[in-house]
Amino acid sequence: MPPKLTHEVITAAIEGFEAQKTRIDHQIAELRTLLAGGSSEPAAAPAPPKQKRRKMSATGRKAIAEAQRKRWAASKKAAEGPAPEVASKPKRKLSAAGRKAIIAATKQRWALKRAEAAKAT
Repeated sequence: MPPKLTHEVITAAIEGFEAQKTRIDHQIAELRTLLAGGSSEPAAAPAPPKQKRRKMSATGRKAIAEAQRKRWAASKKAAEGPAPEVASKPKRKLSAAGRKAIIAATKQRWALKRAEAAKAT
């Protein structure tokens, strides 16, 4: 079972690693001085200062959100295209006589197919 990481253990680990980092930086600087024309500065560059985050008012956020909703609505409307015409053509229906004619033609076609198959065997 791994040991529990308490606040003190984590703090001690951070301090140990920082000490190792400074020791390694000093060794790197010494080695660079040994090189001809080398720089004796440590490898780590100083961190740039943090910039303060800008805060936006609630009305500003609301205006931006509303503008984005308008853009999305326009985009969706353009993607849909023109509305299809409803009921431009009535749906066609098959008459009873037409249905009987199709059934008769299908039965005749299959009868010919079976006859050819019987002839072939």
